[in-house]
Amino acid sequence: MKEQIIITIGRESGSGGHAIAKRVADAMGIACYDKKRLVEGTAKLSGMNRNYIKKLDEKPAGFPFAGRIGGFEESPESNVARKTFEYIRQIADSGESCVIVGRCADSVLKGNPNLIRVFVVGDAEEKNRRLAGIQQTTLEEADQERRETDKFRRTYHNFYSETKWGDSRAYDLIVNSSRLGIAGTAEYIKKFAEAYKEV
Repeated sequence: MKEQIIITIGRESGSGGHAIAKRVADAMGIACYDKKRLVEGTAKLSGMNRNYIKKLDEKPAGFPFAGRIGGFEESPESNVARKTFEYIRQIADSGESCVIVGRCADSVLKGNPNLIRVFVVGDAEEKNRRLAGIQQTTLEEADQERRETDKFRRTYHNFYSETKWGDSRAYDLIVNSSRLGIAGTAEYIKKFAEAYKEV
């Protein structure tokens, strides 16, 4: 039985990945490191301004800076990314069980025997409806926002990671939240994690 379990959750925009991550963490009684907590932790670790980190969070460095975790040049974006990755490793090294949302955590912690890498997808129509409801926009505006957000997430992940964002070979579990809903998907991931913890 594993003493520690770390669940990383990558997600398509509108899939409910953040809400699912929170539900999984709450159900398992462990911490959820989302944007807010990761920005705060990175700021504390690095001494950088919180708003500066928030502005550059999940942003790939521009050309000609090189990518890949552990081997990239110092641009403002890559410096923030490097510190975020350092903070994620610090969390893992502490022995704390947790859920981590995005930020290439699946790649940063590659090889960790306590790691479960999850990617949440969803049907386009349902993702648009969810975003439109949250942001109080039209379905057309939600669709545009969703596509742009996914483009940024894909670019960020692919820039810093050796694996491709959403590629099934890079994850232990890919789940469509449109099938089971937010609560059902969270419960499914929780059961998967609990089973893995017993292995």
